[in-house]
Amino acid sequence: MLGLAAVCALALAAAAQAQPPAGAPPPPRLLIEAPAELAGRADELARLPPARLESAMRLVGLDEPGSPIHVLLAAEGSPAARAAPSWVAGYALGARGLVVLFPARTPSYPDGSLEELLGHEVAHVLIDRAAGGADLPRWFHEGLATVAGGSWGLADRSRLVRLDRERGGLASLDRRFAGGPAEVERAYAFSGAFVRSLLQRHGQGAPAAVLAEAARGLPFEAAFARATGEPLAAAEAAFWRRHDLLNRWLPLLTSSLTLWLAIAALALWAARRRRARAAALLRQWEEEEEERGAGA
Repeated sequence: MLGLAAVCALALAAAAQAQPPAGAPPPPRLLIEAPAELAGRADELARLPPARLESAMRLVGLDEPGSPIHVLLAAEGSPAARAAPSWVAGYALGARGLVVLFPARTPSYPDGSLEELLGHEVAHVLIDRAAGGADLPRWFHEGLATVAGGSWGLADRSRLVRLDRERGGLASLDRRFAGGPAEVERAYAFSGAFVRSLLQRHGQGAPAAVLAEAARGLPFEAAFARATGEPLAAAEAAFWRRHDLLNRWLPLLTSSLTLWLAIAALALWAARRRRARAAALLRQWEEEEEERGAGA
């Protein structure tokens, strides 16, 4: 405990009153605790739309959220903040069902707001629960939490273009999460992009299937292969092929030459449209003149 005046809020109170879609798993119950100076931020989080956490539940394959998740908002200068690296905006302890957030450090990549950070860290707890506490690679944990928490966006796509295969693939990715801020950003971009690729190639149920196999006791790579039908190495090779294709064509598609060619093509199309409308109007006038001459 921080020894600070606490404001206890039952997050998602609105969700308890709202009726979730038929068949949707209930969102996890959040218990938010904050010092007095962060009471306003706690109130903001208590109004988080339940749909965000419901979608995370579906993505990881949980039908029941489990016990309440405790969310602790810590002020800068508190013991919890001093114990964490300055670029860490929050963390989760899945086995304890605990999330710790540092509002003064948000937004911080990959989360653009405190709400996104909450969704990301709660997703970590849900992932642990779906996997039954099984050991998972950190890159899979972080990538899935980034997608489940709704943090993926344009910033991730721009970082994805700059990914360098030569710096190491999935095998070295967990070590990059222990590096400095720039290295951590690249690790988040890679892990989030890989999980997005997994969803696109194998469907929205793929992460849940991987977690379910891990919960049955399979090592991660075996769980991945059984759930997706392909070895992890093959999935990574497919990811890099798509990435290389993106790197090959995106600079061309976004170049100034392509832009001017597109503008020129649009101008030609507009000129043709104008000529066609003028010709149609001229024909209409000629027909009206002929009709008037015939009636004279």
